[in-house]
Amino acid sequence: MKVIRFQTEPIDADYSEIGSEKDGALVTFTGRPRSDSNGKTVTHLEYEIYQEMAVKETEKILDNALSRWNITGCLVIHRHGRVEIGETSILICVSSPHRDDGFQACRFIIDSIKKTVPVWKKECYTDGSSWISDKL
Repeated sequence: MKVIRFQTEPIDADYSEIGSEKDGALVTFTGRPRSDSNGKTVTHLEYEIYQEMAVKETEKILDNALSRWNITGCLVIHRHGRVEIGETSILICVSSPHRDDGFQACRFIIDSIKKTVPVWKKECYTDGSSWISDKL
């Protein structure tokens, strides 16, 4: 099972959409803006996305994870627009019968999203702003 959402609304950490009673693990990653970046005070983040392509690329990543590890479901919710310090900007949840596969798949998903999904992040500081790239 795959759930993918890109939204401007705050993320509600509802895991009921993923997993089953056969899963012994529900591994989550929550990404959120921090107040300091390279010595600058961050006031908030702004995300821009190419929605259609972001969904397609995320779907490929989740298909890859589902084929590589013994996992039963993946949920990815990513904010776009303005995200305040401490709010959730991305939520990833992986369900699996055993924790090791869940942890590996979750790490793979966040690393792949940061490298290939067309989401652009701007850090806004008290004295300006800067576009940030995690893509290598």
